Amino acid sequence: MKYTAEEVIQYVREEDVKFIRLAFCDIYGKQKNISIMPSELPRAFADGIAFDASAIRGFGDEARSDLMLHPDPSTLTVLPWRPEHGRVVRMFCSITYPDGRLFECDTRSILIRAIADAKQAGVTFDFGPELEFYLFQLDEQGNKTHTPYDEAGYMDIAPDDKGENIRREICLMLEQMGIRPESSHHEEGPGQNEIDFRYSDALTAADNAMTFATVVKTVSGRNGLWADFSPKPLKDKAGNGFHINLSAKDNTKQDLLPHIIAGVLHLIPEMSAFLNPREDSYERFGFSKAPAYISWSAENRSQLIRVPAAVYEQKRMELRSPDPTANPYLAFALIIYAGLYGIRNRLLPPPAADFNLFKADEATLKQLRRLPASLDEAIAVMQKSEFIREHLPAQIIGLYGRKLI
Repeated sequence: MKYTAEEVIQYVREEDVKFIRLAFCDIYGKQKNISIMPSELPRAFADGIAFDASAIRGFGDEARSDLMLHPDPSTLTVLPWRPEHGRVVRMFCSITYPDGRLFECDTRSILIRAIADAKQAGVTFDFGPELEFYLFQLDEQGNKTHTPYDEAGYMDIAPDDKGENIRREICLMLEQMGIRPESSHHEEGPGQNEIDFRYSDALTAADNAMTFATVVKTVSGRNGLWADFSPKPLKDKAGNGFHINLSAKDNTKQDLLPHIIAGVLHLIPEMSAFLNPREDSYERFGFSKAPAYISWSAENRSQLIRVPAAVYEQKRMELRSPDPTANPYLAFALIIYAGLYGIRNRLLPPPAADFNLFKADEATLKQLRRLPASLDEAIAVMQKSEFIREHLPAQIIGLYGRKLI
């Protein structure tokens, strides 16, 4: 349900809500929040809630540290893991300066602008994210280990798959928060899992990705485990992917997907520092279904982009290079702009690479462009990109160029 500010105030009053969490994230997608009491809610909607931004990475220093959080009432949800009496709710926020100007490093607002630009071009995008994660054990003192929770493999079942009940608990909790899981299963790596949820508009999908990570970590902790979303938790095992499914439509009902695929293929090297922002992001490439080359094909999981079999209304592309350390707001915004670039310039993709890249000979592979092989290479390409400078503020570009995470 999409609430208005007045409805949120009424809900908080009638449903015994005692704490309201105002959620946002730093430029790298790490979620933050401030809790306020119900009496402060009208002020939050009217004027915003001030916070010290100097301690948030990428948000500035002590010289001008005050920023304002403005809750989005349509994102209201109860946190089901908190007590039922004295409930806790959460809303995502936009961020402004005290004078009302949008804060340029608010990545959620960057995505909102990208959606508006797409709408002005007559195009609507939907996203369906798939995030993989590992479940690892804690030691007797509660410290993190890298001992997998199980030794099961792809789509194995219990008792080999010990994560079955944890995924069930995660899915039920997501449903309570208004997020519809589509499927869940054990992944290739020991202790590795995946839960997919239904496609939605870009902003909702990004908010859901943020919520998903919080729920997974919360449920894991309640079960004496910890969840690792890093790109390459175990050196010789499958890495964690953040597969991004994308569809688009306009009023003419023409097939936009070829142009979008072409735009993403053309600009993917320039976006990679944001889709894969860590050193170990690049250790994942070229191993266990993670792409290393810039190519596409239908139904082919060795490619950067695959087009799953589907009828017209469900036709989509799946981008397979991003990993879960990407900020979903930045990732979705850049993919939208890359898609619009392809549509505007009527780009068409190269011939489909209808073969298994992991088994192809060297002569065949030399005909394809490669994804950046390291974070240094990705940053170098990003820093020369007019496309990136056009759509992201200089402060974010500069910070992603310093390898701070």
